[in-house]
Amino acid sequence: MEDPKKEIEELKRAQAGLSHALAGLHKAIDNVLWYERMRDVAHVDMVTYVAPPPANPLAQGAQDKGNPLKIRAYTFVPIDADPGLKYPLLVYPHGGVHANFSSGGATIVKEMVAQGYIVIAPDYRGSTGYGEQFHNQIDYGGLEVEDVLAGRDWMVENEPLVDPERVGIMGWSHGGLITLFNIFRYPEKYKVAYAGVPVSDLVARMGYKHPHYHGLFAAPYHIGRWAYDDPAEYRRRSPAWHADKLQTPLLVHTTTNDEDVNCLEVEHLIKSLTAAGKDFEYKIYDRAPGGHVFNRIDTQLAKESRREIWQFLARYLNPPRPL
Repeated sequence: MEDPKKEIEELKRAQAGLSHALAGLHKAIDNVLWYERMRDVAHVDMVTYVAPPPANPLAQGAQDKGNPLKIRAYTFVPIDADPGLKYPLLVYPHGGVHANFSSGGATIVKEMVAQGYIVIAPDYRGSTGYGEQFHNQIDYGGLEVEDVLAGRDWMVENEPLVDPERVGIMGWSHGGLITLFNIFRYPEKYKVAYAGVPVSDLVARMGYKHPHYHGLFAAPYHIGRWAYDDPAEYRRRSPAWHADKLQTPLLVHTTTNDEDVNCLEVEHLIKSLTAAGKDFEYKIYDRAPGGHVFNRIDTQLAKESRREIWQFLARYLNPPRPL
């Protein structure tokens, strides 16, 4: 007679394998959508570069131990770019604990390209659509920050149209956290940054999130410990506790009705930056329609909010066609 526990484990592994296979299929389909939605305004490509090996040895196969991690990234170059000129670069990390750079955000990328920005959007470690091993190499608030920095450096070194003196970074939610850590750790690399509804305090975050969410961080291949077991490690991965490192011009947006990143997290970031005497700009919207995605949708308020973002970035990056 078969061992029921063994059968259940085998079924779980098979289900996980199917889930990752479907994510890969979805990713392949979405890649086609990216080309279709952007081909009239930008040259779209996917590039591969390398970043540091995983911090957790459980996240890398035996033959890969110590090898640099291969990172895929989307690049967008305005189709009318003049080869004799230089253009500003925007680094655009996606959000989500386990997610990827989806064509659902094509409208925002189109607005970037319309202004004359070149864009790189990395699918950093832990992103979906690249198989189980890459999914399990997640390092939230850790080496994923290096993955995005490596994408910035790759673009500066390999795209001759990029002006290395005009590089900015922006992201929402988890992408906002990555944005903040990039400018905190590497201020010399970026002229300006925007963080929308950024995850700012993982210790506070675990206090209002469902246990399933906690499990994504406590997984053996990730942090491996719960927040109540090691609050210092979760604090280390939280931008609000590193506010004293800000040197880069920064704009922060949030809304009081954010149902994903509670406004209290961003308020902690704002208060920490203020207490540290930092010069930055921010705006707290009052119950903006759309909540967490309030300025990534197609409402009039969203368009006005994005115009604020573009005007702020343009002050430091000088795009050829500012909005």
